[in-house]
Amino acid sequence: MMEIIPPVAQNCYDNTTDLVREDVMPEVIDLKKFINFKEDTISRQMLADTPEMRVALMCLEPGQELKPHRAPLRLMMYCVEGKGTFQVGEEEIVADEKTAILCEPMVPHGFRASHGVRLVVMAVVTPAEVE
Repeated sequence: MMEIIPPVAQNCYDNTTDLVREDVMPEVIDLKKFINFKEDTISRQMLADTPEMRVALMCLEPGQELKPHRAPLRLMMYCVEGKGTFQVGEEEIVADEKTAILCEPMVPHGFRASHGVRLVVMAVVTPAEVE
């Protein structure tokens, strides 16, 4: 049985060859340990932070909102628990548990917890390719 370890920033790729290295142990993050709500603000936990990928967990009480903003990164918003309204560009998407919403770089995005329902979102961002 694999042991669950706390998040540690690790690069599992050899940047000179882009081959997977065999000497790096997998990292397992137990999201249940990081789910934590605050009455007055969104609770944010950085789960991984590497040049290739950032993973953050955000917990929102009913009615709390991450206002739409832009970022030069590719984004996946994954609804871990609850229900909320996600904005991508001009579209609003009502999503619940186990739904992933993808967003291209520089497209406005945000989300809010539905009234009466908490929302847990895992955001995964990767750098956009520079042309």
